[in-house]
Amino acid sequence: MRTRFENVSVKSLTHIDAPERVTSAELEARLAPTFSRLGMRPGVLEGVAGIKARRMWGAEVKPSEAAAEAGRLALARSGLPASAIGALVNTSVCRDFLEPSTASHVHRRLELSPMCLNLDLGNACLGFINGMDFVGRMIERGEIEYGLVVDGENAREVVEATIARLNGEDVTEAQVREQFATLTLGSGAAAMVLCRRDLAPRAPRYLGGVGLTATEHAGLCEGHAHFMRTDTKRLLAEGVALAGRVWARAQAELGWSAAALDHLVMHQVSQVHTLTLGRALGLPLEKAFSTFDELGNIGPAAVPITLSRASVARAFAPGDRVALMAIGSGLSCEMSEIEWGEEGC
Repeated sequence: MRTRFENVSVKSLTHIDAPERVTSAELEARLAPTFSRLGMRPGVLEGVAGIKARRMWGAEVKPSEAAAEAGRLALARSGLPASAIGALVNTSVCRDFLEPSTASHVHRRLELSPMCLNLDLGNACLGFINGMDFVGRMIERGEIEYGLVVDGENAREVVEATIARLNGEDVTEAQVREQFATLTLGSGAAAMVLCRRDLAPRAPRYLGGVGLTATEHAGLCEGHAHFMRTDTKRLLAEGVALAGRVWARAQAELGWSAAALDHLVMHQVSQVHTLTLGRALGLPLEKAFSTFDELGNIGPAAVPITLSRASVARAFAPGDRVALMAIGSGLSCEMSEIEWGEEGC
């Protein structure tokens, strides 16, 4: 996959942190009986993964509620009426229902136009960047002037179900290890308004990027509403190998290099993933923004939330090259670029 845009701007970007801070120590304390019975050492989430805490909503909060609230903030920040949006793409892993689409409920909550296309686009942790590409293509082709990408994740249900299951008397160490990555998950929401370049000429430009897939590894991470199993070692190894091939494409086709890029916004998984990817690709991690220590892994919302937090902190200057990097279980990987504008977003 190669997508390059000439006429796409980021009009606005917002994020929401879920209200409740849940520490890794709290989660592991609830698993103390199982850890003790199996002779397993606690402290892995913080000591090894580097995740001190994650944020959570209550179990009653639907993904569409979180996504719609982020979308409402993005619309307010853009100064646009809801009627201006020509396409809505929801990229959440968490869904209200299998049917209808979660996007339809976001559309309803935001009171978007009946003419506004709305759909769910799912690709694990790569979903939001894919959503940006989808809307960007519609803008580039002249089909719409403005599009909205949203994501709302609530990991409460799967985390609570995992803790209850792992406290079963017959649970084995192997079962704990294959489900342990679920405890890194957090909750949050993000939204981005994209538009035609001439409608926001001073805003950041979304330039698109390159990607590859390695679907022979699709079985390394499989999740449902109440259950997720992950082969963490193989997923990390194969994901980093795939990212290396995408990095080579980005260097050849996008003119990327460690020196040429000003900032790195990487999907936030853990300390181990960040350091391993940085070493393998030769990335200058001092240019990377980290949120996993306090937010955990928020799935596809992680990249836009991290980008939004960096923007709020005024970390970017006009003309800065900002690299977005994500790997989604499946496996898929994309690296794309934003050229920062004079007005920010």
